[in-house]
Amino acid sequence: MTVVPPEQPRPRRRRSFARAEQRAGAAFAVPGVALLLLFVIGPAVVSLVLAFTNARLISPTPPEFVGLENFQRAFTEDATFRRSLLNTFLFAGIVVPLQGGLGLVLALLVNQKLAGRNFFRTVFFLPVITSMVVVSLLWRFLYQEDGLINSALTMLTGGAWAGQAWLANPSTAMGAIVIMSVWQGVGFHMIIWLAGLQTIPEEVYEAGELDGTTPWQRFRHLTLPLLKPTFVFVLITITIAAMSLFVQVNIMTGGGPVNSTSTIVLQIVQKGFQQQQMGYGAALSLIFFCIVLALALLQRRLTRDKD
Repeated sequence: MTVVPPEQPRPRRRRSFARAEQRAGAAFAVPGVALLLLFVIGPAVVSLVLAFTNARLISPTPPEFVGLENFQRAFTEDATFRRSLLNTFLFAGIVVPLQGGLGLVLALLVNQKLAGRNFFRTVFFLPVITSMVVVSLLWRFLYQEDGLINSALTMLTGGAWAGQAWLANPSTAMGAIVIMSVWQGVGFHMIIWLAGLQTIPEEVYEAGELDGTTPWQRFRHLTLPLLKPTFVFVLITITIAAMSLFVQVNIMTGGGPVNSTSTIVLQIVQKGFQQQQMGYGAALSLIFFCIVLALALLQRRLTRDKD
């Protein structure tokens, strides 16, 4: 009896099926690509072009090419932008280590096998899911001269503290925004650190205990090295978020007093939309993009694996 081998699929049928798959994949990708072009790539290209013109938001005259004039103006003539640049770096320099370090401490605490840890995880994370606008309005009332913070300090000092308007004082306004921003965002990074901690096998710590290591030695030589990928992610995300400071300042101080809390993003919005200087605002946004990109690449290079 002769056994007939099963019929093999024809190459032409295979090619037809592959082309059908490619067409289906392209059809599914079209909406995403269209939205990406419309809302991301398109505006970025337009902003890049406008940065070298004197375009205004509403003007009867067409924009003219001015070359690097907008960039020269930003660094040599615009004292407010230079102050905003300094404020932004100052804010990021304080918030990045403070928020990242506090988030790690909270993650270590809620990672312990203790009763009620889920409750504390929820409490620490609640400010993150609350709108930044709502949080900023709430803290603006807390910082008022007759607000809760001054009332509490007056009560604790037995009336010795007279109270002050924290957001109206140039020496305290930025510090007040830093405290509020760290409180609002630390829960998010706590969750990221916690996810990294839970990927570390228990066997690693058991081996460390058998070797007679102390808790600090286990944290330094086991936990921190194994958290390096999480550290890189947290560092870059906090830096980008800190450099993009806008909502808190816009609602709580408007950049004042005396530009002590003005930031780069606030200047971009004010110049581009409030003062209708679209060309100059686009130039500031391009400067901001280059700064953030350079910082992200620098951080990634400094924290990459040696091998």
